Amino acid sequence: MLRRFHDRADAGMALSRALRKYRSPRDQTIVVALPRGGVPVAHEIARALGIPLDICIVRKLGVPGREELAMGAVASGGIIVLNPDVISFVGIHKSTIDRAVAEERAEIERREHLYREGRPSVDVRVATVLLVDDGLATGATMRAAVTAIRQRGAASVVVAVPVGPRETCVLLRKQADEVVCLHTPYTFEAVGEWYDAFPQVSDDEVRRLLREHQSPPAPAGR
Repeated sequence: MLRRFHDRADAGMALSRALRKYRSPRDQTIVVALPRGGVPVAHEIARALGIPLDICIVRKLGVPGREELAMGAVASGGIIVLNPDVISFVGIHKSTIDRAVAEERAEIERREHLYREGRPSVDVRVATVLLVDDGLATGATMRAAVTAIRQRGAASVVVAVPVGPRETCVLLRKQADEVVCLHTPYTFEAVGEWYDAFPQVSDDEVRRLLREHQSPPAPAGR
């Protein structure tokens, strides 16, 4: 029977053990988190492996009136990933998509300024990027993040998550170089059901965790 994670930190520690082979000299492997929920998970991985932590801000494009259903996602760098099956099934007009994209791009810019506090993004060129979130559902936001990180010049992209639907992982394997997902339950309803504690992650917590990685980290246990 698959065990639930206590919280995001517990999930991050479990993932770090599955990612030990990616321990490498600093700047050859980089952990990139999807805020906000992915940051506490990625924080534990970066700390355990002794490698840099950065963020890739991705915003889901929710279907109007059914925001939990993703019609796509946008990411830092102007990346847009759409779910054509959802758009066609619901019958969403292009103007609705354009309006949602504009709103979410503005939110991405706001969060970039808020979270980075003037710091530049980490250079991922020729690096292996461990792209981390606290779980997968449709995979739309992660697909946008993979595209954005590849655009920034990463040598390889590894999607690393604690839990997600089997079919979503299969789709992501077509886009990422590797997918590491600890739990792929036969039935899946929501990411939060796989955590004992799954509170909303605050902007302040994201900023605090990112600040902790501004000096070279030491791997846990060394």
